[in-house]
Amino acid sequence: MLAPQRQALILEQLEATGGVRVSDLVRILGVSDMTIRRDLEVLARRGLVDKVHGGATRPGGRATDEPGFAAKSGLQQPEKEAIARAAAKLVEPGSAVAISAGTTTWALARHLSHVPGLTVVTNSVPVADVLRQSERPDRTVILTGGVRTPSDALVGAVAISALHSLHVDIVFLGVHGMDEHAGYTTPNLQEAETNRAMVESARRLVVVADSTKWGTVGLSRFARLADASTVVSDVGLPRHARTVLSDNVGELLLIDPSTGESTSSSPARGAS
Repeated sequence: MLAPQRQALILEQLEATGGVRVSDLVRILGVSDMTIRRDLEVLARRGLVDKVHGGATRPGGRATDEPGFAAKSGLQQPEKEAIARAAAKLVEPGSAVAISAGTTTWALARHLSHVPGLTVVTNSVPVADVLRQSERPDRTVILTGGVRTPSDALVGAVAISALHSLHVDIVFLGVHGMDEHAGYTTPNLQEAETNRAMVESARRLVVVADSTKWGTVGLSRFARLADASTVVSDVGLPRHARTVLSDNVGELLLIDPSTGESTSSSPARGAS
């Protein structure tokens, strides 16, 4: 297969899913890892893709773009695992916890298997599946119901009604983007409404988001930066982003995925 043919197929995959992984393209196209990386480099120079760790996404960051769960799950894997491991340490035994949909929160669910006595509310089918597989008799999992989105979130009136009747100690939210002016956003209007209801149900909001989410703006804001008690991200977060988040949130935790070590910034909260 010639390079232009491979690159055309890569663009087809990207258009269908919103994001592609190098490992998947190697399997699909039957070529080497290095060949795929060269193809992605060519497409990036032409402005047809945005290269990210382990793959590529559609360019431009359109506010309504919503990559599927499978596409997102392969991106920033080391960072997401490190963030999830650190976030799990914030959960006390016997807590009532809400977990939103997303690939970082899905990783978090896997790291909660050792925490006893949890009641977990989620609008994510993958998160519920992970928690069910752990088969702890002392755990209760409540799946909200709702209409399923490309990112495997259950959203809409059914999910919102369920969340309005519940009260939890802590909510963990993944985000499509976080921005100094836009706050925490998602490209899906119904998911934004559902996330707002989840935030309202909780005493404490923890946002889990890798550093590539900074500067991305989805169609709808569901919370201000200052609404988060804690943001857990990675050391790739730009210096300006660190300053902005430190001035707005109660605590900023930055995790080094290579070591698992964290640095914490806990200044007095700035003006809301």
